[in-house]
Parts: sequence; structure tokens; C-alpha cells
Amino acid sequence: MSAFPPSADARAGREDPRDDLAALRPTTPVLADDVDLGQALRLARESLGLAQEDIAQATHVRVQFIDALEQLDLAALPAGPFAGGFVRAYARALGLDPDAVAKRLRKEAPLEEARLGDPLGAQFQSRARFRGLLATALVVIAALAAWNFAVRAKGPSPRSAGPAAPAQTAAQTTAGPTVLGAPLPAPPEASTPPPYETPGLAAATAANGSDASVAVTARIAAEAAQARPVDPVAAGAPFAAHGPVFGAPRAETGVVLQAIRPMSLVVRGAGGSVLFARQLATGEAWRAPDAPGLTIDVDVPAAVEVYVGGRATGLLTQAQTPLANLAAPKPTSPGDAQ
Repeated sequence: MSAFPPSADARAGREDPRDDLAALRPTTPVLADDVDLGQALRLARESLGLAQEDIAQATHVRVQFIDALEQLDLAALPAGPFAGGFVRAYARALGLDPDAVAKRLRKEAPLEEARLGDPLGAQFQSRARFRGLLATALVVIAALAAWNFAVRAKGPSPRSAGPAAPAQTAAQTTAGPTVLGAPLPAPPEASTPPPYETPGLAAATAANGSDASVAVTARIAAEAAQARPVDPVAAGAPFAAHGPVFGAPRAETGVVLQAIRPMSLVVRGAGGSVLFARQLATGEAWRAPDAPGLTIDVDVPAAVEVYVGGRATGLLTQAQTPLANLAAPKPTSPGDAQ
């Protein structure tokens, strides 16, 4: 009985490629035990009426390797491990147990000592070429070293005469006075920051500024001239707020400045920075905080009434006055009074 691989039209409707193998073996053969594995595979194939080309087409193994398996010529295969894979594919195509057939192959032709063959088309070069390249490189390096040594032995190089010029220049420099350039400016992080000024205060109080500044200054001067000043209180009178009180939220130093008519007040810190600046209206006041080195700067000293410890002490007499000069003296103990 002869069997051939099904046509392409018959295989188009099957999804499992193993159906091609089933078409090659309508019956299951039995391997003979009185011959070697290669001959047993050939007899099983012939019992199914299959040719070597049929097995090669079903297993995708070359016909020459199928023939080598049937002759049990493992040296003709690419390597021993490939023989195990080929014989499994061969057994599966015949409907035999692949594991049993592979086990019989290992028994009849051990594959443990089989070595992988060289890749097809590979050419191995000997180390002679590498030794030749190394020898050539050494010769080139030696030639360069010899040339360099010969050039240095002829005489001093142009670079050796270089240090003489700086020495002569140094001698000429020391003959006359040394002239230093202008000092470099201080770096930005070491410079003193400009004092803070209240935005718009300088423009509002400028006498010769822009037209808008002059107009604001004239308006403030007119309001101050028309405003009716508050009569100064008698010395020792208690402080009474007639408007908002700026500055410290509570009495710390005991010094309070109250405007009896519109005036400008600028308070500077110990470093000259502006801590407070405002145009105080009549009745508005400023309470001094507990900070050292404060200076009071006003435009009209007679428009500022001073309170120390909650009691009136009189009007300012100077445009710039240290706050420490206005603070109340420390009370004396009864023992000191005696």
C-alpha cells in the first residue's frame, strides 16, 4: 500500500500541522528488534510505502540527513544533539513514540561524546596573522622612539629657550616702580544693599521732581497750611488717641509720637534702612517698637507731640532725633531716693 503527502488544497483546510504527519502513516508500523535503529526506521518507512522525500517534507529535515539516520551514520549529521531531534521528528512522522525511539538511539549510538561541528562556511584564521600585526606595531613604535631620541640629541629644542624671555622681562620690570591698576569693585554679595524706601514717598515729597510729584507736594503743603493744628496739651497730660495709631501693637518703649497737624514721619533703623514712612494726618500717631538704634526723621518738628510713658513731654525740637533721647528714664528705687 502506498501513501503520499496530501495536496496543498487538502492541507489548506487543516490548522494543525501534525495532520500532515497523520496523512503519511495510515497505519502504525512496528520497529524491528533484530536490526539496528537505522534499518528499523527504514523498514518501518517502507512498510508504509513512503519515500525518504516524504519524510523530509513532513519533518522539514533534509533528505541527506534522513538517509544518514537510516544508515546510523551520525558523523554525517551536523552534530550529536541534532541527531536526537532528527530521530524524534522521524519517529513522530511514522506514528512511533519519539521518547522510546530517542532512548534506543542513545543506547545503540551514545551521543554524550558528540561534538558540535564547525559552522558551515566558517573559516578560522591562525594566530600567525595576529603575530604579524603585533610585530609590525612594535617596529613602528621603536622607529618613532628612535627618531624622537635623535631629534632631542641634536640640540636644544625651540621650547628650551622660552624661559629666558620671562626672566629678562622680570629684570626689566623690577628696574622701575610697580604700577598697580585700579581696585576691582566688590562682588555683588559683599556690597551694602540700598536702604529701603516706601514706594512713592520720595516722589510725593520731592520739591523738584516730576509734574505729578510737584502737584502732590503742593497739595500736601496746602492741606497742611489750611489744616487747623491741634493745640498742644500740657506737659504730663495723658495720651489720647484722635486717630489710627501705627507702629508697635502695644507700648514697648513707652514712646508715642502724635501729629497735631499733617506732617511726614520716617523711622530709620540702626543701619539707615527705612522701617516706617508715612504722611500722618492730624490726630494720627506712631508707637515706637522695642528696637535699638532707631532715628526719628520729620519735616516739621513742631507738628509732633511726644508722649513718654503715656504722658506728654512736649514737642519735638529737631528734624532728626534718636529715639533713645526721647525714652523715659528708668524709675529709681525708694532706696536710691533716700
